[in-house]
Amino acid sequence: MESFISNEHSYRLYESGIHLADFYLTDNGWLHRRRTLEVEGWTGLAELPSENHGYSLPMEQIAERLIEWNTTDWDASDDVVTSWGGHYSRYFQVAAYLGGVEKTAWVWALRDEKLPIDLVVFDQQIIALLLSGRDESTILVKPGYEEFTPVSDWNDPLLSQAEYGVVQLGRHDVAMRDGIKLATEVWLPSGMADGNQVPTILVRTPYGRVTEHLGGSQLLRFVRRGYALVSQDTRGREDSEGEWLPCANEIEDGDDTLNWISAQPWSDGKVGMIGASYGGYVQWAAAASGNPHLQALVSYVTEGTPFVDLPRKGGAIVSGTLAWAFAMADRKKNFEAAIRDDWDEVLATRPLIDIPTKALGKEVHFWKEWMSHCDNDDFWARADWSLYGEKVNVPALLISGWYDDNGAGTTEAWEMCEKHERENLKVIFGPWYHQANTTRSIHNVQFGNNAIRYVLDILQQRWLDRFLKGIDNTVEQGPRVQYYMVGEDEWKTSDHWPPKEVVYTPFYLQSGGLARTSKGDGLLSQKEGEETQLPDSYQFDPQDAAPFLIDLSENECSVPENYRDVELREDVLVYTTPPLEEELVIAGDIFAVLYASSSARDTDWLVRLTDVDEKGNSIRLSDGLIRARYRHSTYQPELLEPGKIERYEIKMTKIANTFKKGHRIRVSVTSGAKNLVFPNHNTGNDPATDTAFIVATQQVYHNAEHPSHVKLPVLLPKH
Repeated sequence: MESFISNEHSYRLYESGIHLADFYLTDNGWLHRRRTLEVEGWTGLAELPSENHGYSLPMEQIAERLIEWNTTDWDASDDVVTSWGGHYSRYFQVAAYLGGVEKTAWVWALRDEKLPIDLVVFDQQIIALLLSGRDESTILVKPGYEEFTPVSDWNDPLLSQAEYGVVQLGRHDVAMRDGIKLATEVWLPSGMADGNQVPTILVRTPYGRVTEHLGGSQLLRFVRRGYALVSQDTRGREDSEGEWLPCANEIEDGDDTLNWISAQPWSDGKVGMIGASYGGYVQWAAAASGNPHLQALVSYVTEGTPFVDLPRKGGAIVSGTLAWAFAMADRKKNFEAAIRDDWDEVLATRPLIDIPTKALGKEVHFWKEWMSHCDNDDFWARADWSLYGEKVNVPALLISGWYDDNGAGTTEAWEMCEKHERENLKVIFGPWYHQANTTRSIHNVQFGNNAIRYVLDILQQRWLDRFLKGIDNTVEQGPRVQYYMVGEDEWKTSDHWPPKEVVYTPFYLQSGGLARTSKGDGLLSQKEGEETQLPDSYQFDPQDAAPFLIDLSENECSVPENYRDVELREDVLVYTTPPLEEELVIAGDIFAVLYASSSARDTDWLVRLTDVDEKGNSIRLSDGLIRARYRHSTYQPELLEPGKIERYEIKMTKIANTFKKGHRIRVSVTSGAKNLVFPNHNTGNDPATDTAFIVATQQVYHNAEHPSHVKLPVLLPKH
């Protein structure tokens, strides 16, 4: 290494405000020591392993890059491109006192990378590195410079302080009401007075109750702050007994687990839950039991109910979840099974029920069960927590993103609680996909440096402190909704979602009957079509369906891709406004009303909203899908009468977006979403076993009698 780091350079590592490790950079690499589970215990100093060192920061890369970072002229420009391609943008200034004198440093934001490591630069030197995630943060900082970082925010006297050690009680096999035992790990704070009872943080997961995160510190931070931590393998996963059937048993199992916790001598009877995705789903399932011990939820990117979110979005069978299904095919997760280069072949496999056998060489029980229930019957009702909204009354902090493929789950939870007028409900919508708060750009769509929030973990700690410990930190006060305005790159607040200032405004589909492709005559207008307008038509071939632009191996199914080329297909109807003379702002869910007919007995309809810039790029904002047989009800399917005009109401995904002056608003209609869902065969047969395909003639009507339109939540200026 260069001579300027030949002497030891020391750094402290903080995870969600807790000092957990010390690092010393020498000519031979990093030396480190860790905090032990005891209150003030530390390991001895040792060389840092090159792999599997248990830290979320890539310490080897940091050691290599410190040389370049510390010799960069940070004052020369507002943008710095490094030799390894990292692009840093000057973000904001932060002030703190050093030796009694106020000094300032700059935070530099890393662009165009997932999990960006931001830098704090003082006097041309790197004094701190910041890494933020969905529900935790990691900060590496030189001793004495903590006040320049969010570490200082954790000193708030109204936050639970990290003053305890950790004792692991080990595994408990907790019996459910049917006798099945679930492997459950318990950690308690040490250093308390004998007989103290504490509130509990419960994590229920299909991904392994004891992971590197738990073995390290990421969730043990709650224990150090005076909570019990309980982590449980869900039924049929890892060391838990029973059969793995996603979502089917989580209401009852969550209820039984809450009762077990409350009966323990160390429990004060109050339980909060935290988790993301499936870990969010189990929270709402537990809440649906009405269990009184559940006192707080922190719900990230929560999975929704079966026929709204997964695995039967709009009634169609979601193919985009195959990567997850493959990763979860065995008792222990194997995310390597989700990475394949033959997805086109896998998606073409018929019948659908045979996909695991042909792609993995084995039968997957839960896939077979999913494929055995075509309609929304009692099997799916077992997983539908929204049916029990009258029982759900828990203070909940929800966090999701516009491009979260489970975003419908957060919407469902919010609307369910609003319907029953629940208090203590807050939500944050960011410009994020499922891995929320981890990037400032998604598939080349750029957002502001503020797209990443540094203190989400402080907010969640305050939420749990308030409702489990009764700390009067006023977290429940203030705006109930925070949301990111795409196009403007600003955070907004409201007490309602959608905001009260929203006026749902219809934009009508119009054409002279030639709206196929973006080169056609399709027009999107605030005026209704004339009585004589001809319908638009196209041929939908299930074996050549229009693509939904996702990479299955990425396991992100709702990204804001550019649909410019897709809109040149003959099976896509395109309706576009003229260039806007002034900006138009929307915030809320999008709704489509489609009048259409098909020559088939069943088919699918997909409506997409995009923002078209001056160069013709058409960036996805929102879409919605419906399987025609479920147009009236998912419980009582009704096949189509070929050629008959039907009315379809389609709820699309939510968004807040500023359409800039000169941009155009575009709505497209098609029947395929290859990669996202398996195309409808158009036969009306059981999609799980069907091997036949029919090409359907589709017609979309937009005259005075059949005014097809989308309803946009236009946000009026506040006066």
